[in-house]
Amino acid sequence: MSSVRKLPAAIALSLLTLTAGLAHAEGHPPHWNYGHSHEGPMHWAELDPAFETCAKGGNQSPIDIRNAVKADLPALQFNYTAAAPTLVNNGHTIQVNLPAGQTLTVGDKTYDLLQFHFHTPSEEALNGKHTAMVGHFVHKNAEGGLGVIGVLMQPGKTNAAFAPVFAHLPRKGETITVSDLQLDLAAMLPADKGYYSFAGSLTTPPCSEGVKWMVLKQPIRLGAEQIKAFRRIFNANARPIQPLNGRVIEESK
Repeated sequence: MSSVRKLPAAIALSLLTLTAGLAHAEGHPPHWNYGHSHEGPMHWAELDPAFETCAKGGNQSPIDIRNAVKADLPALQFNYTAAAPTLVNNGHTIQVNLPAGQTLTVGDKTYDLLQFHFHTPSEEALNGKHTAMVGHFVHKNAEGGLGVIGVLMQPGKTNAAFAPVFAHLPRKGETITVSDLQLDLAAMLPADKGYYSFAGSLTTPPCSEGVKWMVLKQPIRLGAEQIKAFRRIFNANARPIQPLNGRVIEESK
């Protein structure tokens, strides 16, 4: 019969600490989540020194959008065409990666669309109210700056543009590429491209700042079954509202 020898508590703790340190050293990022555990949003900054901006940053996202100032903001010029996506469940959301060629121009800056993903409920709030979901369309310009378009989503009729995504939602850790699948990206946006603009951050660790946020004012509609399909995988994956810290929110006229 094999035997198991119990180690003294202090030695066992040291071994656990060493194991965790080695895992981190070997490139395994610390696990984080959206719950109320020690891995939840209130504790992200404690999980890794690289995450300290989650607690110490002054321009964190998401925010409650209110008291916006009307401004002569440049029009958003979406140069979106049909594209073949790759769907990824990264354990935190469903992310739709896209090939090069989709761009957004804002004033004198052009951004390449990298991917879009979802949160439920919406991370942003409008005057204290969240929508059922939000899509974040993540772009990057030639200087490395990020520009994120927020597309608010409310229940309504089935959305044909998003139907191919919700019909092929991957399971945790799964990546899906569907032969001949094309997304009509332009059809995923509302007709009115008016927006709110503010400085912010990534809404997930490491919560890096310097992100240009542009949240479209007009929500789109998703079917109730489409929303339920996402929530069966991610019941809630939204970071809580962060302090505004004196930031000015601008609104297109």
